[in-house]
Amino acid sequence: MHHRGSRRTLSYPAAFRHRAPHQVTCLLLRMESSHVDPFPHLETERLLLREIVDTDADTLFRIFGDAEHMKWFGSDPLTSVDAARTLIAAFAGWRALPSPGVRWGLELKTSGALVGTCGLFAWNRAWRKCTLGYELSPDATGQGLMREALDMVIAWGLHDMALNRIEALVHERNSPSLALLDGLGFVFEGRLREVGYWGGCHHDLLQYSLLASDRRGPTQVRAGTGGSTRGT
Repeated sequence: MHHRGSRRTLSYPAAFRHRAPHQVTCLLLRMESSHVDPFPHLETERLLLREIVDTDADTLFRIFGDAEHMKWFGSDPLTSVDAARTLIAAFAGWRALPSPGVRWGLELKTSGALVGTCGLFAWNRAWRKCTLGYELSPDATGQGLMREALDMVIAWGLHDMALNRIEALVHERNSPSLALLDGLGFVFEGRLREVGYWGGCHHDLLQYSLLASDRRGPTQVRAGTGGSTRGT
């Protein structure tokens, strides 16, 4: 899941004029789509882990724009649907990086509703490590959905990205997230002092990690329809 050779220099045709930045990004990504592997669709018992697309903007805004729900997430809440579209374009842009990341949308099989996202990013190929991120809609919490999704994503990362280490940073007041990482087998490593900044304040974050050797039993990687599980 990487580019070979140098990136082409792209000129901006008339089709790009008068478009919002997120629209230009999406057009550029489509122009270079031949250089990006198919999106790695996955599935679990209750979820389809699929690509996040522009039509998800309203749902993402409801999740990322909820200031109370997102107060320990690590960034300021979104303020508009256009900001959500920009975020979607940024997620798509991860896949065009030399060491790409992936952000999945979590779709309920029963209703087709998007209830959150999760992903692997900041991939260091040489060190075989990356960072885990995730968030869930408030009305979907307490059902074990994120645990189910991350169990599959971690298995995919260890297998398809050949990762040895997956890192996560969590605010100490984010109790549900801390319990989730503990249940997945992550190990607490220490406190990073004032490493984050949002809401007009500096924040300490707790560092957790999972090694391939920490994994508690195998999880079979299941490909969803219409995509590949290969990421490297």
